[in-house]
Amino acid sequence: MNTVKRYFGLLWLLLAPALLLLLLSGAVTHIDVTGSKDINKPVPWIIIIAVFTPIAIGLAIFGWYAWKGDYDRLPEEVPPTGGSAR
Repeated sequence: MNTVKRYFGLLWLLLAPALLLLLLSGAVTHIDVTGSKDINKPVPWIIIIAVFTPIAIGLAIFGWYAWKGDYDRLPEEVPPTGGSAR
C-alpha cells in the first residue's frame, strides 16, 4: 500500500503543474479582444487561474510529501479532541 501511495504522490506532483500549464495555454488561446462570448474575455480566465493556482500548489506539495513517504505510517489511535474527560 505504501508503494501505491508513493506512486500516486508522484502522479499528483507531475499533474499539478501540467494542469496549470494546460489552463494557462487555454487562456492564451481563448482570450480575444474582438470575441463576444464570455470565454473570450480575460476577467473570467484571471479569476479561474487565481483560484486554481493555490489548489495546484497544494496538490504538488501533497504529492511531494507522499512521494517522500511521509504518509507511509499513519497514527494508530486518534486522540480525542476537546470536550471534558468522563
